[in-house]
Amino acid sequence: MKYFRSHVLVCIDPECLSKGAHEVEDALQDELVAQGLIDEVQVLETSRIGGCSNGPELMVYPEGIHYVGLTADDVPYLVEEHFLKGRPVKKFMEQITVVTDEELGPPKPKEVRVVLRNCGQIDPNNIEDYIAEDGYAALAKVLGEMTPQATIDEVTRSGLRGRGGAGFPAARKWQLCRNVPDSPKYLTCNADEGDPGAFMNRRVLEGDPHSVLEGMIIAAYAIGASYGYVYCRAEYPLAVKTLNIAIQQARDFGLLGENIMGSGFSFDLEVRMGAGAFVCGEETALIASIEGKRGEPKPRPPFPAVKGVWGKPTNNNNVETYANVPQIILRGADWFASMGTEKSKGTKTFAIGGDVSNAGLIEVPIGMTIREVVFDVGGGIKDGKEFKAVQIGGPMGGCLTAEHLDLPIDYESLTKAGAMMGSGGLVVMDDETCMVDIARFFMEFTQDESCGKCTPCRVGTKRMLEILERICGGEGQDGDIERLELLSAQIMKTSLCGLGQGAPQPVISTLKHFRHEYEAHIYEKRCPAKVCRPLIHYTILDNCTGCMVCARNCPVEAISGQRRSVHVIDPNVCIKCGICMQVCNFNAVEVTS
Repeated sequence: MKYFRSHVLVCIDPECLSKGAHEVEDALQDELVAQGLIDEVQVLETSRIGGCSNGPELMVYPEGIHYVGLTADDVPYLVEEHFLKGRPVKKFMEQITVVTDEELGPPKPKEVRVVLRNCGQIDPNNIEDYIAEDGYAALAKVLGEMTPQATIDEVTRSGLRGRGGAGFPAARKWQLCRNVPDSPKYLTCNADEGDPGAFMNRRVLEGDPHSVLEGMIIAAYAIGASYGYVYCRAEYPLAVKTLNIAIQQARDFGLLGENIMGSGFSFDLEVRMGAGAFVCGEETALIASIEGKRGEPKPRPPFPAVKGVWGKPTNNNNVETYANVPQIILRGADWFASMGTEKSKGTKTFAIGGDVSNAGLIEVPIGMTIREVVFDVGGGIKDGKEFKAVQIGGPMGGCLTAEHLDLPIDYESLTKAGAMMGSGGLVVMDDETCMVDIARFFMEFTQDESCGKCTPCRVGTKRMLEILERICGGEGQDGDIERLELLSAQIMKTSLCGLGQGAPQPVISTLKHFRHEYEAHIYEKRCPAKVCRPLIHYTILDNCTGCMVCARNCPVEAISGQRRSVHVIDPNVCIKCGICMQVCNFNAVEVTS
């Protein structure tokens, strides 16, 4: 085996790639050759390291130094200073993290990494890197020391709940499937991550695919499954590529296929790509798609545990759920259960975005408060603005307000407050956000993603969207709020699957906490947040210097006036794009509602 004194991990997240990550990687390889260091420094590709907002990003080990904002032209200086002279280049450093057994990677304050423990730390395309981090040790323990029932019992004691949204106890699903006498049995992994702004599963698949495979093999052993499918959306090409490489490597090492580790247990799996339909995150729609049918939900019962893929017993969990399993087996149920709350154990990954300073992927113990996540982990609201709300649980989650900041993030507390854990999307909003427009945005998404099979979802969400668009367009009518409430109740009660049942939730929660904003839109014809274009007006103030900058930049020539005189905006021509306000250097443009 060849040993290197340094390893450089290059982030190849799409955001870093768009900023020139491959160019930086090529320049780094060339410079290492030129300096005679190619046999001492190994360059590897990995998934997202940090937030990628200041990419391209590199991690250098064993020092654990995180470099950001590099260009190909910076590489010769970086190589000379860091690898020849041993001096870290501070101007490229985001932070320095000394890597220990307890502190993997560059976690933010209060993070605890279980699922993300290897992401950005290992080469995802090298099974030996995973094995070096105790990879497949849990599988060896299960096959060598534990019965299938003992495996289920261990996961039961851990309190692991499905991380796909509803939080159903994972081991209970396993037990139900194991108890069905029919065979063969199948295993599916839901990697069809479709929430806006969510990329938790993608990062795990791209950065640590073997943790998911190991979890699936253990689950297959526990329930008696002989074949499995990872259902991943085609919009994740890197995840699909990494998964296929990992599957082949696992086969080559005897960890997939016939007689795994000489135990007599056989299991294999494959990747099935979806076309990006959000509804295929629902397990019966996912199963239909795997079978080559249109991805539409089916009534339950029978549940997939009884009648799933090809009409046979099937267990379905998502990426994060399976990735937790090896650590539970290796470290024990008590270790996992020591994190979280009484009913919600372990950690949870979140994609935190919106108006927050430190957007990105995080993993925290379940039960941490919204305040801790937003302000301690997320760094608070950016640009010094005030916190207004947070949307938790994706497009079918609810909006919570400042009065909920000390609410613990767990399944029961969020549901009681009118939100949901969901897959882990967390969108933070500042005081300049229009909550009616937010409700319209999420309703537009769910209406567009409705499969159309059931009338309440297909037609009901369309009617709700029309009302919300009318309100945001300044044409709200008396009775619109009541119509939204009535439609919400009917759609939630009568829709076939979770998409329709949860679609009205953003409207319900914003009506509950921000009803006054709906009323302002409808009765006063104004948008308090000054967001909805039909309800706002741009005016040039008397302190205008007549510099002509706004007039030159107006895309529709709505601004007139002589040089060194106050200009005027023609409201009949203005499209309310806001460019005039952006380019004005004298704060002479005002927006009113």
